[in-house]
Amino acid sequence: MSANIVYAILVTSLATFLSRFLGALTSEGIKETSKLFKWFNCLAYATLAALIARTIIFPAGILVEVSYSSRFIVVALSLAVFFASNKNFVYPTIFSAICMAILNNYI
Repeated sequence: MSANIVYAILVTSLATFLSRFLGALTSEGIKETSKLFKWFNCLAYATLAALIARTIIFPAGILVEVSYSSRFIVVALSLAVFFASNKNFVYPTIFSAICMAILNNYI
């Protein structure tokens, strides 16, 4: 089973870095102020928001056992950490994992 996890990590990493590499190669001709660029930016944020909402409202796996209130508390606190850390993604990500573990195991 651990070999499957390693394969999954390798495949997803390859897909991520390949798309980023191809994006870096083709980005010279795209202006950041263009309507197409703004549309893709909005599309990316909308997709991310939909995935986060789906994970919170219709969870899969072990997250099914966590109550809705715990999930919403973690999201609210993580958003506060996100804005307090000048919109850094690392701190709220780590904080949310720790906060979810604490809420799920001790409260």
